[in-house]
Amino acid sequence: MGSFSVGATSEFLAKVPRRTDGKRDWPPELKARVVAETLIEGETVKAVAKRYELIPRTVSDWRRMARQGKLVLPNLDGIDFVPVEIEASVPVAQPSPVISSGKIDLIKGDVTVRLDAATPAARVAEIARALAP
Repeated sequence: MGSFSVGATSEFLAKVPRRTDGKRDWPPELKARVVAETLIEGETVKAVAKRYELIPRTVSDWRRMARQGKLVLPNLDGIDFVPVEIEASVPVAQPSPVISSGKIDLIKGDVTVRLDAATPAARVAEIARALAP
């Protein structure tokens, strides 16, 4: 399972407003997105919490709120992707370094998740599902 790049996570966290005491004030829609990520196959509460600089107990509390109907999760169904054909790779005598200067932006409303272009397609798809309405 891939993970968010440090830049993407930092950029996301920078958008979360802070209260006067300096703690993050997570709006319900962002809490719901974090909870939705815990529902992706292979993800854990601990890993998602760490990615968002939260303690797992907080994410577990948000999950309980969602089960009680106090937090509405984004719809994770109905996302369609174009089928991909994978060609057999040709063996390379020397491994060449992967150099990527491109970025991928996943945008939902006023939230942008910026990923390195080298991010595996499976991870991009997982994040897109978490951002779905």
